[in-house]
Amino acid sequence: MPDINPKFEEFAEYRRAVRELCAKFGSEYWQSVDERAEYPEAFVEALTTAGWLAALIPEEYGGGGLSVTEASVILEEINRSGANSGACHAQMYIMGALLRHGSDAQKRRYLPEIAAGRLRLQSFAVTEPTTGTDTTKIKTVAVKKGDRYVVNGQKVWISRVQHSDLMILLARTTPLAEVKKKSEGMSIFIVDLREAVGHGLTVRPIPNLVNHETNELFFDNLEIPAENLIGEAGRGFKYILDGLNAERTLIAAECIGDGYWFIERAVRYANERIVFDRPIGRNQGVQFPITDAYIEVEAANLMRFRACSLYDAGQPAGAQANMAKYLAAKASWEAANVCMQTHGGFGFANEYDIERKFRETRLYQVAPISTNLIFAYIAEHVLGLPRSF
Repeated sequence: MPDINPKFEEFAEYRRAVRELCAKFGSEYWQSVDERAEYPEAFVEALTTAGWLAALIPEEYGGGGLSVTEASVILEEINRSGANSGACHAQMYIMGALLRHGSDAQKRRYLPEIAAGRLRLQSFAVTEPTTGTDTTKIKTVAVKKGDRYVVNGQKVWISRVQHSDLMILLARTTPLAEVKKKSEGMSIFIVDLREAVGHGLTVRPIPNLVNHETNELFFDNLEIPAENLIGEAGRGFKYILDGLNAERTLIAAECIGDGYWFIERAVRYANERIVFDRPIGRNQGVQFPITDAYIEVEAANLMRFRACSLYDAGQPAGAQANMAKYLAAKASWEAANVCMQTHGGFGFANEYDIERKFRETRLYQVAPISTNLIFAYIAEHVLGLPRSF
């Protein structure tokens, strides 16, 4: 069937190259990884070797020097191939904190190693079990003692810790009661996981619905060199907000990739499946839901590129990033349901990959930000309604 994304010719070189790489990791590979709840190490290594995970690192440090728009296309194509970029996507959006706010010494030390694949930066520790998305009330603290910070606290839903060398950590360095604004007094740090685990950091895996490696972290007097502080102490919350806009835009691109994958599978099956001596795709009851899902994915795709263009231009992109994430996650989930319904009982069979992708795309209704929080953001910051919390 023809490519259903009219924007395929934009960035066609990237799209074809990513598809060629992903074609080497077909259904059997992903079914095996999912069945064993394993990390797709070979796939991530192939992406790293090809340079795709270093897309946002400037060329002077050995990276691709690409824009968020181009990075979003890479992640879209990974998911559209039937793969799951959730195993490694964080290296794309975590990079912003180090790129925009790290010192020259930090960039020289880490970026070339990450670009070359000798180090992985795939983990971002913000969320806590008692505060959730109320980030300004985090309880993990980092107290400076001489040339080190001592960290105590707890984090939850922190992914890929076992397959990352470095982690970005958000901790409070000034007590909440001592700051003028609740968003002040938090700082971000580079944590070397190779040294931290077992020496003040305990990692507890969380089994979950999808093969998405995530964990609960416990900090007990973990020592971090003061030189690992990114930017200025107390300004960490502001630093991560900028990165979250990139995160939401890139996650939107992944959802769009999923959406196209579901629609392509539904169209193919509707054309091939014969019931009552005719293809089921001839029935409007089958046609219309697939068509509706396609229209929704296309609309989300436009908002994704709008958010990307604003972010790359250095303009405020918070509203567009949030709307892109909302629209894309909603569209991919609707496409997943349509695809499952079109296949009927066969959609539940592992060999069709639909039930796996169905579970994977469901995550983005909840993470990295829930639908209700997006609504609250748009209500307050775009529509001018009273703050609800």
